Amino acid sequence: MIKIGGWQKVTLIDYPGKLAASVFLVGCNFLCHYCHNPELIKVEPDKKYLSNQAFFDYLKKRQGILEAVCVSGGEPLLFPEVIDFLQKIKKLDYKIKLDTNGTSPDFLQELIDKKLINFIAMDVKASLENYSQVCGVKVDINKIQKTIKLIMNSGLNYEFRTTVLPKFHNLEEIEKIAKIIKGAKIYFLQNFNNKITLNPDLANEQSFSGQELQKLKKLALKYVKNCQIRENL
Repeated sequence: MIKIGGWQKVTLIDYPGKLAASVFLVGCNFLCHYCHNPELIKVEPDKKYLSNQAFFDYLKKRQGILEAVCVSGGEPLLFPEVIDFLQKIKKLDYKIKLDTNGTSPDFLQELIDKKLINFIAMDVKASLENYSQVCGVKVDINKIQKTIKLIMNSGLNYEFRTTVLPKFHNLEEIEKIAKIIKGAKIYFLQNFNNKITLNPDLANEQSFSGQELQKLKKLALKYVKNCQIRENL
């Protein structure tokens, strides 16, 4: 059964243009230093997680009011049972937005083929040469590139996003990332927030200023169709 670490009952921002709920699944194969949901990384066998039944009961009660569900994590595509989870959401006539880190392109293709998702959001963590450093684990870059290509050719709505902080990102790094997703419809730069981080050493790390973010955005716009700045609250 899917481990649910939490859910947000109503959100106006997670699914563009839709009144949605967001659910956060536990378990991730990355250890990003700046992760602001570290409690969602490791599945603890003895921990009592939120009830799947309670979540679906809530969705049933909100039919006709809510329009969509955002499935995030952690990394949802680590678990084969997410297929059944998404199918149950679909049976309630909700649109689904999936957040992914891009490490499971074949599984993502299966979900697309089964028409289980309507919107894909992928975090592009860094340039290809710096990916493993930022993610805190060895990353198969070929899978990251395959997922990006798959998303851009899927025919679905999508967004790419990067959480940016001066320790890992600068103008050169953002240009390299933007080149990876060249031609993308939308790219978000999410400003780092040091309130909660997996790596405690980042607690005193400063985020980019508004002016600095504008410079990053201007550079990214040379390669993507639209770039927006999003505060990472």
